[in-house]
Amino acid sequence: MPRIVYVNGRYRPYAEAAVHVEDRGFQFADAVYEVVEVRDGSVIDETRHLDRLERSLGELRIASPMSRAALRHVIRQVAQRNLVRHGTVYLQISRGQAPRDFVIPSPPLRPTIVCLAQRGSLQRLDAAAERGIAVRSSPDIRWGRCDIKTVMLLPACLAKSDAQAHGAKEAWLVDRDGFVTEGAASNAWIVTAKGEVVTRPISPAILAGVTRKTTLDAVGREGLKLVERAFTIAEAKMALEAFITSASNTVMPVVEIDGVQVGDGQPGPLSRRLRSIFHQIAERATI
Repeated sequence: MPRIVYVNGRYRPYAEAAVHVEDRGFQFADAVYEVVEVRDGSVIDETRHLDRLERSLGELRIASPMSRAALRHVIRQVAQRNLVRHGTVYLQISRGQAPRDFVIPSPPLRPTIVCLAQRGSLQRLDAAAERGIAVRSSPDIRWGRCDIKTVMLLPACLAKSDAQAHGAKEAWLVDRDGFVTEGAASNAWIVTAKGEVVTRPISPAILAGVTRKTTLDAVGREGLKLVERAFTIAEAKMALEAFITSASNTVMPVVEIDGVQVGDGQPGPLSRRLRSIFHQIAERATI
């Protein structure tokens, strides 16, 4: 079955889906995006994803190309047309097409919208969570507004590629003061010897992860002590547990950082528990 992609009002076969060569998302990374999990035929945390999408668009002064109800419809149609019961839906909105110029065009352009879906395997994800993953630290060289979910992802691509070249699954980005900001494509967490669940507070230095927020709900439901503060790679290596959160991984245990074993080298009980209850807490909307 061919993949189907939504582009500017039309559902097109994957090989025919395209945007204009002078689209500002292509030339300037002048675009925002969301990745939404699909699990058991339901869209996960859709409201929070669309809330964040609206915020990102607002921060860049890009008009939404359609209503929220219409966006929900497109997400469902793309998932259905690609027979995705487990996987992700990717939604991207750029400022639109215009002759190449650094200055943002006025009056506003007609935004470009693209939506595609990809099937995933729950079995592979669960198997990875049973083993845990390795992460590698990398200098954070991104711009100063990481709270906006833009497609400006080259620094994250470089960091993640370096991590993979060293046998790690994810990169943890480290700021100039030596503190972990977040992962290349995830939020970063540790569990201290005191049983504190630690993650960096929301600021322009990190993305307000939707999965992060739902994990915070899970931490609260379990009665765990949450501390929102920065931590270093050295502290993370000494932690009892570490994990990442993202829409494509939910809660994924980290068992190695820069070649150093975390805890006993196995996924810890707290991260395993948070993973097991995540979808009991997350919003689910049937496709």
